[in-house]
Amino acid sequence: MANTAQTRKRARQNDSQRAHNASLRSIFRTAVKKIVKAIQTGDKKVAAESYKENVAVIDRIADKKIVHKNKAARHKSRLNTAIKSL
Repeated sequence: MANTAQTRKRARQNDSQRAHNASLRSIFRTAVKKIVKAIQTGDKKVAAESYKENVAVIDRIADKKIVHKNKAARHKSRLNTAIKSL
């Protein structure tokens, strides 16, 4: 348990920041799932539009270092490859 006022405040800040980061990670996962769902429909045009809309969300969360930039790039690459193969 935190003993000083400084460490108590830091613990409070960590809790709120952890909750914020968790919500951003959830937004990242939701964006990826939206693209995957569009790919599974089999319609290339719809999948490409979904990719175009959600890639900005993925990049924004990677810029905030919620997920690593390489992980974001890997997801984008795999999803784009899946769309091209439709």
